[in-house]
Amino acid sequence: MLDNIGLMQGIGGKMNWLQQRQTVLTGNIANADTPDYMARDIKKPDFATVMGKSANTPRIQQIATDGAHIGADRRIGDAKEREVKDVYEAAPVGNAVILEEQLIKAQKTSGDYSMMTNLYRKNVGMIKFIISK
Repeated sequence: MLDNIGLMQGIGGKMNWLQQRQTVLTGNIANADTPDYMARDIKKPDFATVMGKSANTPRIQQIATDGAHIGADRRIGDAKEREVKDVYEAAPVGNAVILEEQLIKAQKTSGDYSMMTNLYRKNVGMIKFIISK
C-alpha cells in the first residue's frame, strides 16, 4: 500500500542510496592500510532526474528587481563550477584514504539515514491517524 505513495518511494530511495553509500565508506575505512587503494564514493542522485523532469520543459527565469536580493550578485560562482578536491595526503605505499574524512562522511550518512527513518515513521503515523478517523 505504501509503495504507491510518491513520498514513501522517495524516502525509500534515499534510504537505499544512504545504505549503499555507507557500505562504500566502510569499505574505504577498512582498506585504509591497503597499498595503492583510492577512496571511493557513490554519485549523488540528480533531483531533476529522480523527479522525471524532461529536458524541454520551460524554465522559470528568476529576475532580481533589487540589488539586495539574494543571488543578485553574479560574481558568486555557480555550484557546478566547484573544483573537485585533489587528494592532499597519501601514505608512502600510495594509499589515499583519509580516515578523518571518511569518518565524517560516514557520520553524516548515518545521521541522514536516521532522519529519513524518522520521516518515514512520522508519515506512516499520519496515514494511520487519517485512516483511523
